[in-house]
Amino acid sequence: MNMTIFDDEPALAVPSSLEGRRIAVLGGTGPQGRGLARRFALAGLDVLLGSRDGGRAQEMADELAAETGRPLVGLDNVSAAAEADVVLLVVPWDGHETLVKEIAHVVGGKVVVDCVNPLSFGKHGCSPILVSEGSAVEQAQMLLPDAVVVGAFNTISAVLLNDPQHPSVETDVLVVGNVRAATDMVQDLAGMIPGVRGVYAGKQFNAHQVEAFTANLISMNRRYKSHAGIRVTDI
Repeated sequence: MNMTIFDDEPALAVPSSLEGRRIAVLGGTGPQGRGLARRFALAGLDVLLGSRDGGRAQEMADELAAETGRPLVGLDNVSAAAEADVVLLVVPWDGHETLVKEIAHVVGGKVVVDCVNPLSFGKHGCSPILVSEGSAVEQAQMLLPDAVVVGAFNTISAVLLNDPQHPSVETDVLVVGNVRAATDMVQDLAGMIPGVRGVYAGKQFNAHQVEAFTANLISMNRRYKSHAGIRVTDI
């Protein structure tokens, strides 16, 4: 297995290529998780679909396999994380901490991509939640000391990811993290979705702004009945 080993703490082995790597999407039965799993399968990656209910995960995996022509495997979240090379967290904020604690013992040395937005939905609209650790990414890193956490895919539209009428999703994905090799790999992962570009957006302590901005996008999309994303200019 071609891996690049780095001296960063915690010890990390980053795949030198995504080819042949297994990507676990935990929370893969929700709209965002399903959409990312669908796009990664279409890109030719080996996708493991995770859910609290392994049976439900396999049902969704079978649906996506029929749609994409690519085999997907459905497992419970912990099993999917254990078998994967790269793990994506795509769950609602209220399930984030519980899930991270559940997988902590199986993700040592792996890259964990946190796609979760701490948001509150009320009668006055959508707003960010203040996280004591600073952000979902920083909370995950605190709970996963033997993994490297990267934030990404927070602002990409689930509707577009799931829409076969949009083969290309024209948006940038902001990638935050402390280890260059890991953020580079996640940028490459984002770039496997047609139309998407992964853009480095700072260290882990910059994750809060990215997560919180999703509330602005939701407000825009409600007002304009759109599926707006982010494009960064001049790079």
